Amino acid sequence: MVPPILSTPEHYLELIDSTDTFLLDCDGVIYHGPVVVDGVREVLALLRAKGKKLIFVTNNARKSRAMYKKTFDKLNIEVKEEEIFGSAYATAVYLSKVLNFPKDKRVYVIGEQGIEDELTAVGISHCGGTDPEDRVFIPSGDFSLFKPDPSIGAVLCGFDMYVNYKKYAKAFSYLRDNEGCHFILTNQDATFPTDGTLFPGSGAMSAPLVFASKKKPTIVGKPNTLMMDAIIAEHHFDPKRALMIGDNLSTDIEFGHNSGVRTLLVMAELPRGNRYSATRQATSCPTLWLRVSVISPCSRNNDAR
Repeated sequence: MVPPILSTPEHYLELIDSTDTFLLDCDGVIYHGPVVVDGVREVLALLRAKGKKLIFVTNNARKSRAMYKKTFDKLNIEVKEEEIFGSAYATAVYLSKVLNFPKDKRVYVIGEQGIEDELTAVGISHCGGTDPEDRVFIPSGDFSLFKPDPSIGAVLCGFDMYVNYKKYAKAFSYLRDNEGCHFILTNQDATFPTDGTLFPGSGAMSAPLVFASKKKPTIVGKPNTLMMDAIIAEHHFDPKRALMIGDNLSTDIEFGHNSGVRTLLVMAELPRGNRYSATRQATSCPTLWLRVSVISPCSRNNDAR
C-alpha cells in the first residue's frame, strides 16, 4: 500500500499541528553535500516560530556536534549545538552512561576526529583514529608491528577516509585477544548520499572486521533503538507526538518504525536522475511521503559543505 503524499497546504498544517518534535536527517534532507535543499531554511523558521522542537539526527560520525554546528553556520541554517544528535555523540554517550566504560581502559577507533572529540568530551581515553602512526601502509608480510595491548576495552568503527590494513589488523587482534572487548559500530550505513550520487559508508568500512572477527557488533546509530533511547533521554519528548523525516527507508524510516515514531519519507530527484530512496530494501513503510528537487551544486555559489 502506497502511503499518502503531502500535497496540499491543509495536509502540511494538519501535520504540523499534530507534531511537537521534528527529528530531521541531515544528509539528503537538509542538504546534499554543499547544496541546501530548496525551502529548508523557510520550513525550519516556520517550525521554530510555531514553538516546535527540532532535533537533527545523523548517522555521519565524521563530525562532532561542534563541527556540525560550523557546517550549519556556513550553510546559513540556524541550529543550536544541543539540537544536533550524531552517531558519534550517541556512541560516546552509550559507552560512558550505558556501559560505564572503565577509566583504565581505552577505545581503539577506526574513524575520524568527530568520534575522537565526542569520546574526549565524555572523558573516555582512545587511540587509533587520526593518530599518524596508524594512518600508514605497512610493508607486505610484516606482522611484527602488531603487539598485544590489554588496555583496549573496546573497538569502535565509524567512517574513516584513512582506513587501512594496519587499522583493521590492530582492531581484529584486540577483539581476538582481549577478553570482554566491546565491538561497537557508530552505524551500519552501506552508502551515503553526497554530490548527487552515492558512495560507500561506514557499514561498508566495518564489514571486513565484522566478517573476520565473526563477532556481532553493537550498532548505535539509526535504525537501532539505542539512538532513539539516547535522544529521548536527553530531550524528553513524547514519541507519539514526534515525526522522523528522512530520505532512506532502511535507516530513517525503519528508525522511526522501530521507535514508535511517525515517519515522513523525502523522495529526492537528484541531478543525475537517481532516486536513491527508492533503491533501498527495507521492511518499513513511511507514514507519509513527499518529493523534493535538488539543484546541481554548479548552480549554487552561496552554500558550503
